[in-house]
Formats: sequence, C-alpha cells, structure tokens
Amino acid sequence: MIFCVLCECLKFYNFTAMVHELKTWKAFFNAIASGEKTFELRKNDRGFLVGHELLLREYCPESQTCTGRTVRRKIGYLLGGSDAEKFGLQPGYCIMGLKEI
Repeated sequence: MIFCVLCECLKFYNFTAMVHELKTWKAFFNAIASGEKTFELRKNDRGFLVGHELLLREYCPESQTCTGRTVRRKIGYLLGGSDAEKFGLQPGYCIMGLKEI
C-alpha cells in the first residue's frame, strides 16, 4: 500500500519488478543455485537497482550455449559508483547482494 501525497489517501499499486536476463557460467551458476554464492559482480550497463530481479541462465562457454537451467534472484543490496571506486571497484562495475525469491 502506498500513501498518495497528491490526494492524501492510501492506494494499492501493482508494481512489477524489472527483470534482467543474464548468462552465468556454469561454476558460478551452481554456486548461486546452491546458495553458496550470494553476490554477483557485473558491469552495470543495465541500470541495476535494489529490488530488480535477475533471471540467471546457466551458460556453457565451451559450446557458447545456455543449458536451459535458470534461477531467479532479487537484488537486495547494490554497491557501485564513486563509493565503490574508493575501495578498488573499477568504474562502471557493481556488486549486487542477492536474495532468494
């Protein structure tokens, strides 16, 4: 439920999360699927934000194909921009904390 500042009432909105489809190499995919890896380091060329969802597709670099396995995660934390660059993250990259959906 959201408070509307224009008419000062409570309204229900149906928000749909932005979903980013990403290829993920097999070893990293397995670690995310098992819950062992709870973060993702990526170039932030898609405008990732907290609350967005990732649809991760297992990718085999040898055959350059997706295997058909997928896993969904929600971005719960985002580290990027000038704050992250102070600690060695290259410009344009981000680290996303992932949550199970």
